[in-house]
Amino acid sequence: MDTDDFWELIEAARASAVAGRAFHEVLADLLAVRTEQEILEYQEKFDEVHQALYRWDVWAAAYLIGGGCSDDSFIDFRAGLIAQGRGWYQKAADSPDNLAEHPAVAATAGRPWDNPLFYEVVNYAASRAFEQVSGDEHGFWDALSARDERDRTPADMGEDFDFDDEQEMRRRLPRLAALCLGDNAALCRTGSSEAAQRTSHHSPGNDPNRRSEPSLQGRRTVCCNSR
Repeated sequence: MDTDDFWELIEAARASAVAGRAFHEVLADLLAVRTEQEILEYQEKFDEVHQALYRWDVWAAAYLIGGGCSDDSFIDFRAGLIAQGRGWYQKAADSPDNLAEHPAVAATAGRPWDNPLFYEVVNYAASRAFEQVSGDEHGFWDALSARDERDRTPADMGEDFDFDDEQEMRRRLPRLAALCLGDNAALCRTGSSEAAQRTSHHSPGNDPNRRSEPSLQGRRTVCCNSR
């Protein structure tokens, strides 16, 4: 599956998603009419697109939007960006601060459980489709591992910086910081205690349905900004 085919599938699922039939369900159904090989190819492209956002600046954006962002939540955040379609994905890739323009950001600042940009189950659409096609509950991950053609080169995450340094966050992500650290700062802090329930997941390494990523050094597991 090439990049254009991947995004055409995402956009088709978005166009068909309606109340009572969520995007991830439509996506799984669209994948389920394809062959096992095509489903695996989709997942490989999903992993590639997902990994391309594995950057400190994108993580910082998620940290502001969610009132904190753990390792697992950052996986879900990137899946949520993919679910927003190619346009929003590219805007975030070009500059994560562009997400200040996303309507869900201002509406749900500090409340990731309400924010469509944190969308865990999108990560599992292919595995659910594969199970429908093959009838094998666990076959997807075995088949994907057998094919594993991922680039093992360590990701270039860009320049690291302190997410708890308000001045630095305002310099790098001025519009997002204005939303979460300005007039809405109280909202972000209020939501942080509940965000902890979202951001303190078990390690992805303990879940067979999560793809392991390079060591994150445990540095972003703090769920809220202390101000």
